[in-house]
Amino acid sequence: MAMRRVASTAARAFASPSSLVFTRQLQASPGPKKIVGVFYKANEYAEMNPNFLGCAENALGIREWLESKGHEYIVTPDKDGPDSELEKHIPDLHVLISTPFHPAYVTAERIKKAKNLQLLLTAGIGSDHVDLKAAAAAGLTVAEVTGSNTVSVAEDELMRILILVRNFLPGHHQVINGDWNVAGIAYRAYDLEGKTVGTVGAGRIGRLLLQRLKPFNCNLLYHDRLKMDPELESQIGAKFEEDLDKMLSKCDIVVINTPLTEKTKGMFDKEKIAKLKKGVLIVNNARGAIMDTQAVVDACNSGHIAGYSGDVWYPQPAPKDHPWRYMPNQAMTPHISGTTIDAQLRYAAGTKDMLDRYFKGEDFPAENYIVKDGELAPQYR
Repeated sequence: MAMRRVASTAARAFASPSSLVFTRQLQASPGPKKIVGVFYKANEYAEMNPNFLGCAENALGIREWLESKGHEYIVTPDKDGPDSELEKHIPDLHVLISTPFHPAYVTAERIKKAKNLQLLLTAGIGSDHVDLKAAAAAGLTVAEVTGSNTVSVAEDELMRILILVRNFLPGHHQVINGDWNVAGIAYRAYDLEGKTVGTVGAGRIGRLLLQRLKPFNCNLLYHDRLKMDPELESQIGAKFEEDLDKMLSKCDIVVINTPLTEKTKGMFDKEKIAKLKKGVLIVNNARGAIMDTQAVVDACNSGHIAGYSGDVWYPQPAPKDHPWRYMPNQAMTPHISGTTIDAQLRYAAGTKDMLDRYFKGEDFPAENYIVKDGELAPQYR
């Protein structure tokens, strides 16, 4: 019920194009198209699993299909800077495909150079690597494979909560290092049951996380721009908190599930973190730039944040000197939560479906649009 309401809201949001925006015709004109895909390089791992589609070597498994239709398909992991391989193709590409795991940053400058560009596709969820306002002003269409890795990310978040609550990593490191010190783990290991868990954002991933937390008998809270359908809220057992700061002060564990927008960039700065409980645990699989990088480091060093885990950084890939690599009580990984093999199969299929619709001049599923006819999806406004 709630999902239907959100979908219908999205559909209404794109109903009326802005009269101030020139919209590039999305329907592919006759003739071959130049499609560029930007994916991480897998090297020796590319051949270890035939379903490992999200890497540069396997390129979503759509090369043969695209080339059989006469289209050019350029794939590269080289995406940053004026001398990158991607930059060479910006002036004449028609479609750019990228992922949140190895994002091609599409700036206003790149959009201005891309005279033939019509369509920006995200193989996955989250299109904040695109300057969405510039894309809207240029009349571009931006779309993603909504729902493709929702389960993957929610499961990963639950895993990270348990890793932090049970103080798992120090014990694992002891085994690797040949040590045995139960006290060094147990002094700060807790049960998840009875803890207050709050999610900042309760869209598809946030709701799924709350559903998976219900059997742990936690006190579940959520803050979002939309209140859940009362029936779903009752089934999950979660309480809506309209005031974010009040919710944060109650939480033993905070999970970030909001998109990166102008409003949420740097949201968790020194002042916001000070409103959290001392000893709070934070899981962030949303976007690294939602957090003030140094404020997180300082709070982990002081103990105000007792544990921080996530797979999102800014920029990505994270440089070797990124301070989150070295702060205490962190359980960070590269951006992996949404790129399980199961998720790759889903977002590869979804990308192919949208390309096929593009070639045929058909609309995409309404929930996939991030920018259409000069309008941004509600979550990015």
